[in-house]
Amino acid sequence: MKFRSDFVWGAATSSYQIEGGAYEGGKGLNIFDTFCSIPGRILNNDHGNVACDHYHRWKDDIAIMKEIGLKAYRFSLSWARILPDGTGRINPEGIKFYSNIIDELLKNGIEPYVTLYHWDLPLALDKLGGWRNPEMVKWFAEYARVVAENFSDRVRNFITINEPQVIIGLGYQDGTIAPGLKITTPEALEASHILLKAHGAAVVALRTFSKQPVNIGYAPCGNMNIPAGSSNEDIEAARRSMFEIPSAAAAPGSTVWFNDPILLGKYPEQGMKLCEEHMPKVTDTDMKLISQPIDFLGHNIYWGHTVAADGGSPKIISDPGGFSRPPYQWPVTPDCIYWGAKFLYDRYKTPIYITENGKSCRDTVSADGRVHDTERIDYLNGYLSGLKKAYLEGVDIRGYFQWSLMDNFEWAYGYSERFGIVYVDYQTQQRILKDSAYRYGEIIRTDGEDL
Repeated sequence: MKFRSDFVWGAATSSYQIEGGAYEGGKGLNIFDTFCSIPGRILNNDHGNVACDHYHRWKDDIAIMKEIGLKAYRFSLSWARILPDGTGRINPEGIKFYSNIIDELLKNGIEPYVTLYHWDLPLALDKLGGWRNPEMVKWFAEYARVVAENFSDRVRNFITINEPQVIIGLGYQDGTIAPGLKITTPEALEASHILLKAHGAAVVALRTFSKQPVNIGYAPCGNMNIPAGSSNEDIEAARRSMFEIPSAAAAPGSTVWFNDPILLGKYPEQGMKLCEEHMPKVTDTDMKLISQPIDFLGHNIYWGHTVAADGGSPKIISDPGGFSRPPYQWPVTPDCIYWGAKFLYDRYKTPIYITENGKSCRDTVSADGRVHDTERIDYLNGYLSGLKKAYLEGVDIRGYFQWSLMDNFEWAYGYSERFGIVYVDYQTQQRILKDSAYRYGEIIRTDGEDL
């Protein structure tokens, strides 16, 4: 048994993490350009000014994608490279850069999946309040219109926003990533509501201005929890733990807070009971905009807790740790992708793409010139076996994107973490396909038959 022949096998990156060219080609500043310049914000004071130099090496990188056998490539656009001031003036060099990438991908038989926003807000908009400013709804819609007008003749698949939980939770509540704020719970809930409306406005703009029918989704994240046993009680406890919110402050970091409004047209009832006194005014018009129909749910899945029923309530019986640990120490819980896909599909009845999944390892180049990342291969086999099981049981899974195509700038961790299936020597910019890249290519060629 294997995945269907049109299953989308891809890899993913984001603009700030790989592009470099921070001050080239008419690009405006974004919030990470300035955030990374503050000593102590990023491990080793690393920054993305050069990163993987994809800005100059994109054609060679696409050749590598073809060598691996990728059917699709998910990448994000730098908003400030397209609209240097966030709105208004369009940068023709930025349009040309992404247009060239799209053309080269298609020339090599690789389908582009374009993410509009992966955290790198134009600095000009951040100075006006960023996601705390209600005008963001209009600004994001304008950006989506420009993207549609310039790329939708060739791009059929768009993702509006990557990980809203991280944008608000880490960027605005605890300040570990740009813009590095620590706002109150009511402010965070208001920013979340603005972000959701901006997503909806972008969906409208993409539908309105695209030059061909397009598929639109978005890519949240969150724990995908695992039942401790096979009993209905444990299964329901794990499901409940995924879709409940422990506190008002935790709402902007939860899966359900961003999924329910978009896919079900309302905030989760249990969460609203906790958050109601902190919420901004929410109108029927807001919810209609937020719940504009989308074609797929992307989800970034890495790990989950093991949960048991305990007197009618979920209880975590195996806590694998949290994001406070370096990514190479993130727990490996392959069953989470099986249960997560099932629980998400049961709740939302929407086709699913796994838009990120991968592992950071302590990769080194061996004496034979290769990178033998056995640990990542085991991870890939385990998680994809779980995904295949969910698929064969009827979950409508359309595709999988490995995080990441190449080693890159990993936000607060700088260059200390290596998630790529392609090794990058940051001194020479040499690329080396890791053993996991060859294994992934084999999985793609056989549509996962041997998983």
